[in-house]
Amino acid sequence: MSQAQPRRPGADDQQQQPIKYGDLFDVLGDLAQKPIAPEDAAMMQTAEATIMGRTQKGGPAAVMQSAAARNEGAGFVGHRDVTDVAGDQGVTVTETDVPGRRIITESVGGQVVGRHEEPTPVSLAPTAGRVEQGAITIGEALETTAQTAGDKPVDQSDAAAIQAAEVRATGSTVTTPGGLAASAQSAAAHNETVDRDEDKIKLSQVLAGATAKLAADKAVTPQDAEGIASAEQRNNPNVDTHPGGVAASVAAAARLNENVNG
Repeated sequence: MSQAQPRRPGADDQQQQPIKYGDLFDVLGDLAQKPIAPEDAAMMQTAEATIMGRTQKGGPAAVMQSAAARNEGAGFVGHRDVTDVAGDQGVTVTETDVPGRRIITESVGGQVVGRHEEPTPVSLAPTAGRVEQGAITIGEALETTAQTAGDKPVDQSDAAAIQAAEVRATGSTVTTPGGLAASAQSAAAHNETVDRDEDKIKLSQVLAGATAKLAADKAVTPQDAEGIASAEQRNNPNVDTHPGGVAASVAAAARLNENVNG
């Protein structure tokens, strides 16, 4: 049974001030007064996907993403803004195993914003606990993109970001036939000849199982995030990155890794 469910912002509310953490979650102090920012939501999405293999429907990441989008749309926060509490103290998703179930606890700056229970699987995924115990790899960040932006048709900016990610993960500038970069480039070229989105190849089709498709992998660093974001921006007509896309997922993973190692 789910517990400590976050409150969703009302769709009909006239937004005259930013949506703050205290508006949606039972938190106290400085965090309660902080507007929810896009990078906060991206970090929580990455943390949820890493621990649970997906983002939880109606969970903290989804609620934070909705609030951050509204705050950004109203001009209260920028697309790359991160709350100082989340940036300095971290966003975490942890699990506690008890007989027959596991308890998932989600926190921002050390304060709980969500808690729920799940049946204990027969065998836990090898990534369990990685947010706190080990670094998130480039392959895992790409797999997270398949969750957060899986329905997005692949375009040239995605292909460029995926190619940059493959180069940084493997240390090789040679595009592997049938690899992630080659598949992404092929998908982008195909999609340019197709009119209907439903007929286009989506990011989830290219990035599912990304880790296994990489010849090598490595932990995400801020330098990786910058290089991949630059590649995505250079190939985007709007010179921007896609929310929840390749660059955003890698950037969120880099932040989480810094919190773990810091």
